[in-house]
Amino acid sequence: MRDFHLPGRSAVYAENGMCATSHPLAAQAAIEVLKSGGNAVDAAIAGALLLGICEPQMTGIGGDCFVLLKPAGEERVLALNGSGRAPVAANADALRAKGHKSVPIRGIEAVTLPGAIDAFCRLSADWGKLGLDRVLAPAIHYADHGVPVAPRVAFDWADDAPFLQGKARDFFLLDGAVPKTGQKFRAPGQAEVLRRIASEGRAGFYEGEVADDLIGSLQALGGQHTHDDLAATQATWGEPVAGTYGDVTLLEHPPNGQGATAILLLNILKHFDIASLDPFGTMRAHIEAEAAKLAYDARNRFIAESSPRLYHMLSAETAAKLAALIDPKRAMAAAAPLTEAVHRDTILITVVDKDRMAVSLIYSIYFGFGSGLASSRFGVNFQNRGAGFNLIKGHPNELGGAKRPMHTIIPAMLKRNDRVIMPFGVMGGAYQPTGHARFVSNLIDFGMDQQAAVDGPRSFSGPDGMQVERGYSDSVRAELAAMGHDVSIPNDPLGGAQNILLDDSGILIGASDPRKDGCALGY
Repeated sequence: MRDFHLPGRSAVYAENGMCATSHPLAAQAAIEVLKSGGNAVDAAIAGALLLGICEPQMTGIGGDCFVLLKPAGEERVLALNGSGRAPVAANADALRAKGHKSVPIRGIEAVTLPGAIDAFCRLSADWGKLGLDRVLAPAIHYADHGVPVAPRVAFDWADDAPFLQGKARDFFLLDGAVPKTGQKFRAPGQAEVLRRIASEGRAGFYEGEVADDLIGSLQALGGQHTHDDLAATQATWGEPVAGTYGDVTLLEHPPNGQGATAILLLNILKHFDIASLDPFGTMRAHIEAEAAKLAYDARNRFIAESSPRLYHMLSAETAAKLAALIDPKRAMAAAAPLTEAVHRDTILITVVDKDRMAVSLIYSIYFGFGSGLASSRFGVNFQNRGAGFNLIKGHPNELGGAKRPMHTIIPAMLKRNDRVIMPFGVMGGAYQPTGHARFVSNLIDFGMDQQAAVDGPRSFSGPDGMQVERGYSDSVRAELAAMGHDVSIPNDPLGGAQNILLDDSGILIGASDPRKDGCALGY
């Protein structure tokens, strides 16, 4: 139990339904959908699309999504891949010929086709109870009437606004200026797109005037995208990948997502007595950082739409060999240069309904405001997921026509004794596998409750050195630096977590990260 003399928040307890996400209006919309007869799928879609209006720098209808779904009355988990593809004409040789060593992070070269809307339509058709017209109503309302900009959103908006280009500046700035906390942001063009989807389904987005706006705008910006590329966009069902830690099984979305990285990281950590360490001390942060370097190097080598060596990443033998490379007293140099673009921006919504259908849905445009580009008529912000490709000839994740790039977004679930006990996620781009591993370790190694497990300070060793949040003491930072880590305090907090526990008592318990504006709500 937390010390009620100190700042903090309690987990939320409810019986009939629960949503945890990064903005209160989206959580409220999801609960209202549940109360009106919708299920967890309906609520998750409603909340996610509203988050594109509440947090437009993080996500939107020009982006992608991944979903893990536990159907009501079952313990199996399905994975829905809503990630789009590069245009058929995309060519790594052409970029290499221009002198590029990697896919440019911002701009037209990084824009892949938007897959989220097709995924939402597929998810609704296969598992939803309410029609899209009812599910999309909250997002349409707020896109038309506006949302007051929340404090964390305003903070991120100011960071990301310099990357807006052309028409995107008209749609995502207010009279040319970054919105301030409390100012209202409206997106009437997106409201019109959502109305068409509500009445026509996927055809309202991938065909007709919206498709003409998307493809015409991309081609005017120099893109190779075609109507055929857009029409071919299709979400696909699959099965999660899994690994064990302590008495729980971690379920992650399969490639092209990076979920296997979290499983490998935990498999490496099994070789150390993490539970004996100070949870927010120097040694735990060091061991986790070294394990992350090794796990992310494996990710960069093996994760792609087609990952023929996925078994290698998930094997106990691989983890044992990597764990043996860790010096408990000294930081290693980077395991290998990280050539794929990595960043922090995305949203996570998780919902459980009265019948115990559970959804973990992550939805993103990648970097803040994605590519920085938007369609000229409706103001659809284009993602820059193509920056997840590399330009290494022959690599499984090499940029290529109609391929899906490696994705950082990873929804997750935990099982115990073959029963799903928690849908969860930790937003934060490249940090996500480390965030998943730390969250699971906080629960299992240190017995933290789920709110404490997301509240605690975080550290991350990535391409920007070892970032250590201010929640750590100065002495820990000094000791890590003395071990050879390139220590800094990040400008932004690391990630943002959401989770819902399906407690043995039958009660739902939700927790939401204070690093975001959001909350858990139930009824």
